Amino acid sequence: MWNALMWGAISGSATFIGSWIGLYVHLPKKWIAMIMALGTGALVGATAYELLGGAVREDGIVTSSIGFLSGALVFTLFDTWISSRGGGKRKRSKEVEEKEDQSGLAIFFGTLLDAIPESAMIGLSLISGGSISFALVTAIFISNLPEGLSSSVGLARNGYSKRKILFLWSIVLFLSAFSSLGGALLHDYASSTVKSLLSAFAGGGIIAMVSSTMLPEAHEEGGPLVGLLTAVGILISLILHELG
Repeated sequence: MWNALMWGAISGSATFIGSWIGLYVHLPKKWIAMIMALGTGALVGATAYELLGGAVREDGIVTSSIGFLSGALVFTLFDTWISSRGGGKRKRSKEVEEKEDQSGLAIFFGTLLDAIPESAMIGLSLISGGSISFALVTAIFISNLPEGLSSSVGLARNGYSKRKILFLWSIVLFLSAFSSLGGALLHDYASSTVKSLLSAFAGGGIIAMVSSTMLPEAHEEGGPLVGLLTAVGILISLILHELG
């Protein structure tokens, strides 16, 4: 159980590390897009092999399908609401328009919307066999780096101090750790049907997230090469899954 807390913190720390890089190290936008594409592929693969595969084995295809579509729907509804308030810029390093003067907190809460289900997935990955999925932790870490990097640049360009930005991402790190712990606790005490629903629900939310936020941004900045790197990310997840 406490391993889930530790690994949740490790995966969540990528957002903090990415924000530090974004604030203190200049990286070309194309490099950020490449990392984002690799992370997207890794996250898609880990979701399919670890979360959905475990959910189907736990309680069958019907329960998994309900949970998966519900997760995608709920994420889409929340994402629509947050995006209408400027949170749709959370993975963008571009400057936000001045009229979106409340976009800073929307970016922060939008990032939480991404980070919490990702971290809960780590605890829920216990479904797959009693230990934390290294493939899942790796995929989430890779995907969180460009998110922290690009969104921190956007926040800085809209008046947020470096200290305040790093403080916000330290909150994300803390909540990521406890979200992972919560996922592990649910795994320990929930029925097989509930575990399957929650696992598939988290997977649906993640797939909706990468499709609507990460891939469009990556392709816009990185071009056609993004497709290849996304495929490489999925392959990395497959290899880690098989090795695990």
